[in-house]
Amino acid sequence: MVRTSVVALLIAGTALTACAPVDPAAPAVDQAALAAAIASPSRTDSNRARDAYRRPFETLSFFGVERDDTVVEIWPGGGWYTEILAPYLASGGGTLYLAAPDWGRSGIAKLQQANPTLYGSARIVDFPVFDGKAAEVPNGSADVVLTFRNVHNWRMGYRREGKPDYSLDAFRQMHAMLKPGGVLGIVDHRLPEDASAERERTSGYIKTSTVVRLAEQAGFRLAASSEINANPKDTADWPDGVWTLPPSLALKDKDRAKYVAIGESDRMTLKFVKP
Repeated sequence: MVRTSVVALLIAGTALTACAPVDPAAPAVDQAALAAAIASPSRTDSNRARDAYRRPFETLSFFGVERDDTVVEIWPGGGWYTEILAPYLASGGGTLYLAAPDWGRSGIAKLQQANPTLYGSARIVDFPVFDGKAAEVPNGSADVVLTFRNVHNWRMGYRREGKPDYSLDAFRQMHAMLKPGGVLGIVDHRLPEDASAERERTSGYIKTSTVVRLAEQAGFRLAASSEINANPKDTADWPDGVWTLPPSLALKDKDRAKYVAIGESDRMTLKFVKP
């Protein structure tokens, strides 16, 4: 469904720390259906335990995801958000695309094997696509594109893709798949604006200004930002980068109690619109 435009958030410099409300003209989320999806018994206990850090109800409400939307989840990984999106969209006749390269689909496969009724209708597509390959999400077909903690990966690049930094390519492809008025929702580990840009290549964190710049270069307009997923305890300067913190706990038992007490990373939550 085509969405109404929202007023752009005014940016002071490059820092985005204010929490902006959703435009009152934006579509209303079915809160009961979303709450039911989050409470679904199909979710795994380990994923449910992280709700306090990932705040799925607040996050999906902020992005304005509706039950009958066509939604593309980019790089779903182990399927943390897929476990919520699948029952939520199924309750309203929506469509779910799960977009990942062939080497990043093991989590999707496990979900489909465990519950083919719930996840079998999800459309598995390649993302990103290179070398002239046709996009597998039709251009102008999606109401919402969501990606959680992935932009930093594209910024760092992956040798297996043969691309040192394909973040702008990814944003352009996400822009193409959205309808005019469609929403791009991004959550990612936030690097302080005064940190060295080189740390975006190694730490797993990325600056908000970098994400905004990439989105705008691809043709998006910033609609709103939120502190829903902020964590002021995270100083983003850990010995093994963001993976030092839960859930990875890369240092194993070393200072484990310290990092568990800090919790998961400080994250930006940004809502963009395709004009």
